[in-house]
Amino acid sequence: MKSSTKDQAEGKFHKVKGKAKEVAGKLSDNPELEAEGTDEKIAGKVQEKIGQVKKVLGK
Repeated sequence: MKSSTKDQAEGKFHKVKGKAKEVAGKLSDNPELEAEGTDEKIAGKVQEKIGQVKKVLGK
């Protein structure tokens, strides 16, 4: 698997996982879990964008 494709796939996975944690934190009234989910979701978005940039640059 190309590096760009791998980054995009992992980024999407982290976005979904982060969203799930964020919702679980809201439902259980756990601000730490909600914040952790938000952080992971943002990290996933960044990783996905890195994969897109790599794809454009051909890496």
